[in-house]
Amino acid sequence: MITRLSRACLRRSGANRWKSELYHNPSFSSQFSTSCIALHPNIGPFRYSQALSRGKDSKNEKVPKNDSETKKSPSSENESSKQKELQSHKQTLKKNPERKKDEENTEAIKTFVRSSSSNAKDEKEQANDSFSLETSGKKKDTSKNAIPEVYPQLLALPIVRRPLFPGFYKAIVTKDPSVSEAIKELIKKRQPYIGAFLHKDENADTDVITDVNQVYPVGVFAQITSIFPTKNAGETALTAVLYPHRRIRITELMPPKVHITPSADSKELKQADGSEELTTADNSKGDSKLESTASMLQDYNVSVVNVENIHNLPFNRQNPVIKALTGEIMSTFKEIATLSHIFREQIANFSISTGTNNVFDEPARLADFTAAVCSTALQDLQGVLEAQNIEERLEKALIILKQELINAQLQSKISRDVEQKLSQRQKEFILMEQMKGIKRELGHDDPKEALLNEFRRRAEETEMPEHVNKVFKEELSKFQHLEPMAAEYNVTRNYLDWITQLPWGKKSSENFNIQYARDILDRDHYGLKDVKDRILELVAVGKLRGTMQGRIICLVGPPGVGKTSVGKSIASALNREFFRFSVGGLTDVAEIKGHRRTYIGAMPGKVVQALKKVQTENPLILIDEIDKVGKSHQGDPHSALLELLDSEQNSAFLDHYMDMTLDASSVLFVCTANTVDTIPPPLLDRMELIEVSGYVEAEKLHIARDYLIPQTKKNCGLKDANVTMSDNAIRGLIQFYCHESGVRNLKKSIEKIFRKTSFQIVQNIGDKKEGPVKEAQESSTNKEHDEAGSTDQTADSSSVVPLDVPNEIKVDIDEKDLIDYLGPPIHTSPRLYDRTPNGVVMGLAWTPMGGVPLYVETIVKNNLSAASAPSLERTGQLGDVMKESSELSYSFCKSFLSKNFPKNRFFEHARLHMHCPEGSISKDGPSAGITMATSLLSLALSTPVPATTAMTGELTLTGKVLRIGGLREKAVAAKLSGIKEILFPKGNIADWEQLPDYVKEGLRGVPVEWYDDVFKKIFPHVNIEECNNLWPTLMTSASSQK
Repeated sequence: MITRLSRACLRRSGANRWKSELYHNPSFSSQFSTSCIALHPNIGPFRYSQALSRGKDSKNEKVPKNDSETKKSPSSENESSKQKELQSHKQTLKKNPERKKDEENTEAIKTFVRSSSSNAKDEKEQANDSFSLETSGKKKDTSKNAIPEVYPQLLALPIVRRPLFPGFYKAIVTKDPSVSEAIKELIKKRQPYIGAFLHKDENADTDVITDVNQVYPVGVFAQITSIFPTKNAGETALTAVLYPHRRIRITELMPPKVHITPSADSKELKQADGSEELTTADNSKGDSKLESTASMLQDYNVSVVNVENIHNLPFNRQNPVIKALTGEIMSTFKEIATLSHIFREQIANFSISTGTNNVFDEPARLADFTAAVCSTALQDLQGVLEAQNIEERLEKALIILKQELINAQLQSKISRDVEQKLSQRQKEFILMEQMKGIKRELGHDDPKEALLNEFRRRAEETEMPEHVNKVFKEELSKFQHLEPMAAEYNVTRNYLDWITQLPWGKKSSENFNIQYARDILDRDHYGLKDVKDRILELVAVGKLRGTMQGRIICLVGPPGVGKTSVGKSIASALNREFFRFSVGGLTDVAEIKGHRRTYIGAMPGKVVQALKKVQTENPLILIDEIDKVGKSHQGDPHSALLELLDSEQNSAFLDHYMDMTLDASSVLFVCTANTVDTIPPPLLDRMELIEVSGYVEAEKLHIARDYLIPQTKKNCGLKDANVTMSDNAIRGLIQFYCHESGVRNLKKSIEKIFRKTSFQIVQNIGDKKEGPVKEAQESSTNKEHDEAGSTDQTADSSSVVPLDVPNEIKVDIDEKDLIDYLGPPIHTSPRLYDRTPNGVVMGLAWTPMGGVPLYVETIVKNNLSAASAPSLERTGQLGDVMKESSELSYSFCKSFLSKNFPKNRFFEHARLHMHCPEGSISKDGPSAGITMATSLLSLALSTPVPATTAMTGELTLTGKVLRIGGLREKAVAAKLSGIKEILFPKGNIADWEQLPDYVKEGLRGVPVEWYDDVFKKIFPHVNIEECNNLWPTLMTSASSQK
């Protein structure tokens, strides 16, 4: 309201009316002045504050009494008569005090009208201007007092951001109480003059100058036209409206609290009209001296300066350079006026004509006006203020104005671009609305309305929980008010699509028939008795409870043993939907927990995707390769799986994309891994481990004969063909080509055999069967060539008939044919040594790929002699644990040999080298102790170990054999290697008894508790006397030969 009134009062027709209103209503005056200051720091509404001050001062103004003081005129006579009536009215008010307050405003208005009438010509010029101007040849009084020409001592105020220019009003705010009181004191003394100087630091916040170097030396001599209190950041401040009159320069600074005796120049001040003294309202005689500024303000903590006036250097108005600069400035103003309405309003308040009283006819004033209305660096504006040479001042002002023109052009261009974009969008909106109307008339449904109906239909078909239904309604309501062109339209649409496609409340009926589950497992897998029994136990518990909720299973075993297919069989046995995803190499948590919807292309996590695909809340989700999860800066997926695989937490699983809790407790999670070493213990603790061991030869034989060969024949087109593969061929394939624990390589080898068989059959009989068909195709092609001249035609693939293999064609694949199909055998013998030399022993090791045989070889590096020093060198890429086992075994053998064969000094002089073959494979583990000790003793006693004997177990310094793990895998590896006897720790006898009979068949287990038991079993016929005298004899013979 106040701002609109402030702008309205700038109009010519309402200027005097608003002056009266401002004076008559003090509260409105304060709001109006504050609003005017907010408009522009240099715009003319501040003149109304000056007018307000002048109106108030005129209440105490004395009316001139003679012709010498003022000239008589009809208008002045009318004013005198009005003044007499006013005095008479005052006498009446004394008799009636109640009316006195109501009549005070009337008196003030009449006094203000008289004051305005005496300056009617000035008001007519100022009513439409935004800036206060002084025309050439005549100076205007801005108050009752005349402006002194010389005023060498002033209160100095620092101003920031832009300097003041003569003739242009400026409002400043003082927050220093001392400065505010000093300004009031100057006004009270009728000497409202200060010096305003630009502070060099534009961020300065002070009202006192303590050092002359803080401000630029050139400023302005300004008159305080009005003051009023304001609030600045919650603090009381004083706003003063200044009218600069001329340029001044600081000659001396008197810091605060420095009392200086008034100078001679400051005792007498000349008036601008030539009189000797400056009269005040209380000094009617005109013969008193003005008080010095320093003496007046000696009790205030303010800065006072001695100044000198700065005059413009003489110039010739007809100078072509000055005329050219003036013309260019005027031309630039006109150009800016066409681009900026702000400049247009400012310039419109000036009379751009050729009259002598025009501001543009005064080059100096024109330069000041240019600097006053432009916004640029304070150094450039100060340069215009300091320039005494008019030509230099015009040049600097023109540079500033050109910069303003560039800014105006840029703003205009930006405004046009924005308007063009808005108009284009408006056009598109109108066209879209028209297109919608046309579609409605044609009976076509609105795509958005169709989507809304589809979302509602889906929601009605599901049983959404209360919190999900609430979110759905909120998002649907938001989607109704979004336009298809909005950036959030597709995001909300996709979100609603995901919400409505999840199977809320839908579950598949579970099957807890144990016999049915057993039949499914036996149909799909051979062996795996432990795994099948554990799954059937889960089915039995689920039947008793009515649900299998909260079960997380982890199948651990070597590759190729059927862990993934077991998961599928479990889903089939329980009548659950199956979904599999692999987390091998996964490094992004968002793959599990989903992306935030703020990202482009965001999607929910794998669990939500699984539920959407299977359309049930209780599927079986197989998380494959959980031991190979990666880790990066995007988070640790293991930590995300902790929440998902915890039966106590996954009932409120939070997906980042859905941003709502989901119940995943009905999901049966089955994980697979090759090893548990890389799975974090907290995650491993949440899962129930089921070990899936490797297959022995008998199991592989049944799997190949009953599963792999029929499936491969069907895939190769030989389902009904008379092609057979003997058991001997399968055994040879297992022994010489496929030694791994799983059956994946076995399947690849069988597929290779039958592919080559298919090729041979087609090559032999395919040409005869295809002959008639080929001739018919060629004749048809030739006929079309003759009739239509078309290009060559080929037979459509859909018209090809499968080739029938005649029954008389029979292919029998035997062991001797494997070389023709698969090439030379990869493993020529099940064992590395058919007859082991001294110092060579077969151990057994466990790996994620299954059990493997591990040979330990030890030799003497050179001939023994009494002077040779003992040593032990180890190779074969052994880990730290096996290195320690070798050191321990070496120490134990020294003790064992000295105790049982005291005359055998082998270890006192032998330089030994221990090696584990296949050095490219790293080896480590705590189960090679007895194997290394046996290898060393075999060499020391010069007695070989049986080639069909293998052993596993860790050894202590006292000879105790410790329990080991992976006995089943090691037993399978021993059986595949043709081992007949296996030594293992007595602590593992329970594991040995749990082995299936087909694994233990042909394999004799020997449990040992101390190494003495191992020695007696391996070296039963050792002659103690011969062993005691073995190495001394050799050393003696070696010395005699030298």
